[in-house]
Amino acid sequence: MLEIYEPSRVFHYFEEICAIPHPSYHEKQISDYIVNFAKEHNIQYWQDDLYNVIMIKEASEGYEDVEPVIIQGHMDMVAEQDSDCKKDMLKEGLDLQVIDGFISAKGTTLGGDDGVAVAMALAILEDDTIKHPRIEVIITVSEEVGMEGAAGIDVSMLKGHKMLNLDSEEEGIFLAGCAGGCRLDLTATMNQVEATGVKITIEIDNCTGGHSGSEIDKMRANASMLIIRLLSKAVLLSDGGIKLAYFMGGTKDNAITRSAKAIFFVDENISDKLIDEAENIIDEYSVSDPDMELNITDETGKCGLAADETTSANFISMAASCPNGVQRMSLDTLGLVETSLNLGVTAFDMEEAAEAKLSYCIRSSVESAKNALIEKIALIGKVHGAQVGIHGSYPAWQFKRQSQFRDTMVEIYEDMFGVRPQVMTLHAGLECGLLSEKIKDLDAVSLGPELYDIHTPKERLSIASTKRMYDYVLKVLEHK
Repeated sequence: MLEIYEPSRVFHYFEEICAIPHPSYHEKQISDYIVNFAKEHNIQYWQDDLYNVIMIKEASEGYEDVEPVIIQGHMDMVAEQDSDCKKDMLKEGLDLQVIDGFISAKGTTLGGDDGVAVAMALAILEDDTIKHPRIEVIITVSEEVGMEGAAGIDVSMLKGHKMLNLDSEEEGIFLAGCAGGCRLDLTATMNQVEATGVKITIEIDNCTGGHSGSEIDKMRANASMLIIRLLSKAVLLSDGGIKLAYFMGGTKDNAITRSAKAIFFVDENISDKLIDEAENIIDEYSVSDPDMELNITDETGKCGLAADETTSANFISMAASCPNGVQRMSLDTLGLVETSLNLGVTAFDMEEAAEAKLSYCIRSSVESAKNALIEKIALIGKVHGAQVGIHGSYPAWQFKRQSQFRDTMVEIYEDMFGVRPQVMTLHAGLECGLLSEKIKDLDAVSLGPELYDIHTPKERLSIASTKRMYDYVLKVLEHK
């Protein structure tokens, strides 16, 4: 359905990618698809044990002496879906639709982040009419869960030191630096009891959500944090006497949580007072999250497995003590977030296991600030008796004040479109930092077509912007 749009081959490959399930940690099928493409087109390739893929196409005639260009993106996607969507994103492809010039997927994320980069790379490698230097394509796995593919990839076969990272979402903005980050987990042991009394259920759905890096400064509601707020009030109203049975929210640490649910038992019904607080919450977030749904229900005379009062209160206290959102703005760049964290996943179900977990995405462009925030959350966890786990740490991509490659790209863009692109740094993470550690003197720029609401089921890709940015990338490759 997408091949009727230009550039047709980019959209051909994008549609094929969308038909293959490829969430993080489930990339073998999409990786093998890319390898089969390379075999069919007689392109030299490497596929490692992680399923990263590198492909190389030698220079076209007349470009043999031009310095190689690296094209880079990632093949995994954030798999988020609406609460009423029944699709199994580990087994089923996406249901694409085109509305008002934008491609989206029905009920799920689209994976334009970063499927469009893979589609562009394949279209470029396929086309023998393009004038270009040696092209070295790096397509990584597990970018969305800590950049594990970029951390583990061997790039020793590459010759290039100029890189186009195609993992950005705003046309006309060139990224030249980004924050470093990690995932931090707090895991608490919960003592099991048979609970009785009033069973209260809190459900929050249809928050706006978004990317925990690029949209953390929008002050959008985090559904899990709002439930923690209500649970904290419940603890105070009942003098610590609630028994938490269930608390689930979010599926990815790098996505602002859109929906969450908690169930607890209490001796006396306090739901009316919690409903008053819920109304305050809806009013507070009426601008950023106008579609938020917050429901509190109660049932009397119920029983079930739950955590005891002591471990319930301890876990809620720990969760409420940890900050969330923007922690500091940059002093170097106006409007840029320097340090933040996002509670992306909350997981506790006493019917399944006597453990409760909080998973945070921590980001900062200042290494010492990142480490200080990690230590703060770890200390809160340890004081409350939780186990602390730190995973997927990656470095910041440091801004280069002098970059001939970036200057050339700016000139080409201005010549093509009559406006000068903005050169910025980003609070979200990009693989350029890790690859800069592997490739000496790497000069990288990140760019891409317009994508909106990534990491949410509202994600959409601009068709017109994709064409403009693809044409632009071809001009960069043609430049000598």
